[in-house]
Amino acid sequence: MRGSIKITRRGFLKAVGATTLGLGISGLAGYGYVFYVEPRWLSIERIDVPIYGLPEAFDGFKIVCMSDFHLHPYTQIDFIERAISTANELAPDVVCLLGDYVFEGADSIYELAPVLAELESTYGVFAVLGNHDLWTDAAIVRSGLEAVGIRVLVNESVPLRLGGDNLILAGLDDGWSGEPDLSLALEGSPQGSPVIMMLHEPDFADHYARDGRVRLQLSGHTHGGQVRIPGLGGPFRPEYGRKYDDGLVEIEGMWLYTTRGIGVIGPPARFNCRPEITEITLQYMP
Repeated sequence: MRGSIKITRRGFLKAVGATTLGLGISGLAGYGYVFYVEPRWLSIERIDVPIYGLPEAFDGFKIVCMSDFHLHPYTQIDFIERAISTANELAPDVVCLLGDYVFEGADSIYELAPVLAELESTYGVFAVLGNHDLWTDAAIVRSGLEAVGIRVLVNESVPLRLGGDNLILAGLDDGWSGEPDLSLALEGSPQGSPVIMMLHEPDFADHYARDGRVRLQLSGHTHGGQVRIPGLGGPFRPEYGRKYDDGLVEIEGMWLYTTRGIGVIGPPARFNCRPEITEITLQYMP
């Protein structure tokens, strides 16, 4: 069932105004910064994650994550093109796209997908769908991605093989409006291999951490709140993104990383919450 994010424009703008004024960024300068500067000020977050049971051959394996492109009406294709170019400079081993490619219309995928097809990596580009993809038209979004060679994982997994060892990359259906199924995703996968799981919404991590097979969950969805008040965090967080809204946390032996994403939804402001490309380097942990 389609949900709703209960954030009013007036409440959002009041929070932005109070925050910017409190930090001495006022008037037109503050408005220009939160609506026109920071939303296009791309950040690269570099994270090292120790993985228990990781085969030594995968020590230093580099995953680049991108999420929440939300092409149109606020996020434009030129900014995404710049993000793709930056991601390629990181020379990733694999690229994980974590959902919400569109915002108001699924047809935006036909403009976005050829740009995403420019992503380069050793083992390929893999994607999962997000709630906005399902709320518009999941079939159109999926076909648009697959038409340019991006594999969409919906309760599926692929083994990444290196030196005779395996690392399993699993992708689940959207947690809010889909039917995620980890057991189905891992059906037929090599037993005992560590699992990296892609799931759009982060807050389901409490459930999957108890499974024991997943070593790292990669999520987006929250945009980091888009506005983060120093010392308080993001006052506006979507359903299933209220607990784990930004960054790396460990939950019962499983790591979760939530990226702030690339694009925005309305009101299209960012403050103390720059758009993000994430570079995760896996570390061998015996």
